[in-house]
Amino acid sequence: MEIRSESRIHYPRETVYRAYRDRLPEIAEFIPDIKEIVVRSKEDAAVGPKIHNEWIADREIPAFATAFLKPEHLRWDDHAQWDDTGFHVDWTLKTRAFTDAVRCSGRNAFLVDGDGTRVLLTGDLQISVHEIPGIPSFLGKRLAPQVEKFIVSLITPNLERVNASIERFLDARG
Repeated sequence: MEIRSESRIHYPRETVYRAYRDRLPEIAEFIPDIKEIVVRSKEDAAVGPKIHNEWIADREIPAFATAFLKPEHLRWDDHAQWDDTGFHVDWTLKTRAFTDAVRCSGRNAFLVDGDGTRVLLTGDLQISVHEIPGIPSFLGKRLAPQVEKFIVSLITPNLERVNASIERFLDARG
């Protein structure tokens, strides 16, 4: 299922791009529901750095979900290849829960928009519900599109909150 988010940040593209690329651990305190972002690795490449960030959510697991979700599942790995000349990043997310069943990847493009920046995120989320233990395969095929649609409806506002958080972070830095 397609993921798409578009936001405008009132700072120049270079400033927004570098904040996204280099300052996410500091920006985490401005992002609702995120406890911490930890840089696990950073490797220089010709076009731009390759960065592995671990995102740690700051949410309670609903009572109904505690049987199959644990606190360590509220983390995900963000593998990003930055393109410093093209002002974009290609990313892949790996969840800690149902790792083999969830695939999510995409691109954030940073576009000049007057005196600000338009951040365009496009991506794809695929959930193989039939690969989740306890769900019969005949049911999984019918549930997958509905589960994907539900998760995309949760993810999209969070993506927009990250952009708003970056703007608040930059505002706070003057």
